[in-house]
Amino acid sequence: MRVVRESGGLKVCAVAGTHVVSLGLHMAESDCDGLLGFSVHRTDHQSNEAGFLSGMKAFEETDPGFEPGSRYSTEHHPVQSFQWADYAAKPGHRYTYRVAARKGTPQRLETVAEVSVTLTTESPEGGDHDVHFNRGVAASQEYARRFGNRPPDVVPNRKAYEWLSRGIYEALEAFLASARPGQDELRIAAYEFNYDEVLALLAATRERGVGMRICYDGRTGGSAPGVKNREAVEGHGLGDVSVARTTPATGAISHNKFIVKLIDGRPAAVWTGGMNFSEGGIFGHSNVAHIVEDEAVAAAFLAYWEVLERDPERAELAREVERLSPLPRSSQSGPPSLPRGTTFIFSPRSNLDALRWYADLAKRAREGLMMTFAFGMNDLFKEAYANGDAPFRLALMEKATANFEDPTRREAEERRIRELRAMPENVFAIGAFVPANALDGWLAERLSGLNRNVRYVHNKFMLIDPLGNDPIVVAGSANFSAASTEKNDENMIAVRGNKRVADIYLGEFMRLWSHHAFRESLGWRRAGEAGATRWLSTGDWWRDSFGNSERSVRRRFFARVES
Repeated sequence: MRVVRESGGLKVCAVAGTHVVSLGLHMAESDCDGLLGFSVHRTDHQSNEAGFLSGMKAFEETDPGFEPGSRYSTEHHPVQSFQWADYAAKPGHRYTYRVAARKGTPQRLETVAEVSVTLTTESPEGGDHDVHFNRGVAASQEYARRFGNRPPDVVPNRKAYEWLSRGIYEALEAFLASARPGQDELRIAAYEFNYDEVLALLAATRERGVGMRICYDGRTGGSAPGVKNREAVEGHGLGDVSVARTTPATGAISHNKFIVKLIDGRPAAVWTGGMNFSEGGIFGHSNVAHIVEDEAVAAAFLAYWEVLERDPERAELAREVERLSPLPRSSQSGPPSLPRGTTFIFSPRSNLDALRWYADLAKRAREGLMMTFAFGMNDLFKEAYANGDAPFRLALMEKATANFEDPTRREAEERRIRELRAMPENVFAIGAFVPANALDGWLAERLSGLNRNVRYVHNKFMLIDPLGNDPIVVAGSANFSAASTEKNDENMIAVRGNKRVADIYLGEFMRLWSHHAFRESLGWRRAGEAGATRWLSTGDWWRDSFGNSERSVRRRFFARVES
């Protein structure tokens, strides 16, 4: 849901996802002299609760002396940014946000303009798309405050797991529970398929009379999950309904993570996204589960699953995949051809045309481009970020590059990423956390230990003009890479024209991007340097939000202004 209000020279653009409400703020540069920030008051009409939201920084002049990791009310310590968000919103709640521009002094703040916006957050379940994001930030100030950085498995009553899940595991439980005995069936394709809780849920679902068939990655050797998958499947009595896929091409993986639900024998819905059915996938690094309740989409996924179950060689699989999911035809001008609604694209394919199609979408974004990269950035997307049409381009990356053994190639990749980051249109964030030697008032953070290869960013999605009238969301299991296109078993969906879906993804992208961008910036500075401390500025902090700067680009995008 989107609401725009303006009064007294202050403009507020509010966008509500499920757990996130983003606020884009704007004042004319000529009105910003003496601006000390913005206070944000929230009223929750459902819970009948009201109060000022809090931030992580305080004025040194009025610092109340709280312990490291404390939060400070924006009533007395306002937000010094033109783009901010409430990350503690609850799904399906009606909120009023009252934003006040404050001047004066830290000791005596004065309100010079005020705007109120009222809107309702989205429910994860709505229409024919249900979207669930896990927390994805185990290394965080909030986790440290709540659980003292203890590993999740030693926190009593599974409270840490509940917090990390943020509803994604519960959504999986509900999806399986919705299958009716004797009437409904499930078809499952999985890569990592070894979390005992999930396998136990499936065994119980089968026990109560729901038919199911499972296809999982059965390769062994190295880091392949086949041994653990097979042990989990056999250990939970699911071997007789399962097929281990073992014939992908060399270096390829069966990377799907989807479940098709059949109602009375007809495909009705599909659970997809990037979340593996593993402990780390559900509770560790960032992931999304996206349920599409559309018979045509579910039927296509079922047909794809039936091909996978035969465990064909790559060439045969590619032929079947391209028959089941032909690419939308590209146009010579304007955005690549994509019908409104939901389009599905499966892998492996015989060439990289699908990857080029994604990159063409990215390059032709008109207002904004946002992408996640779990394993480095393919050259096609480097080109999109270097020469794309959108004036605002964000990237959230697990690492600056893929894991190259050749140091010369790694250094060249890192140099190219630095060049892209130097462009004001491009603002990248790379996974990071506050280390053991915490800087100036921040609590030390520790990773959950649930993930090894991918510790932070596991999402695979792209947002094209998410705040426009015709947004595009591309999401699924594929990593926007050559391997995910030509070798691996993968699936992606492209949702065009659905503002609700775009609003949910936008809020979650910015939540994750802001989390890691802040922590990465701490790593660039030494304790005591400007920006590394918890102190707010009493100077012209707002000045770099105007002109030709990355903060200016961000302000214009979220506040929907031209200059």
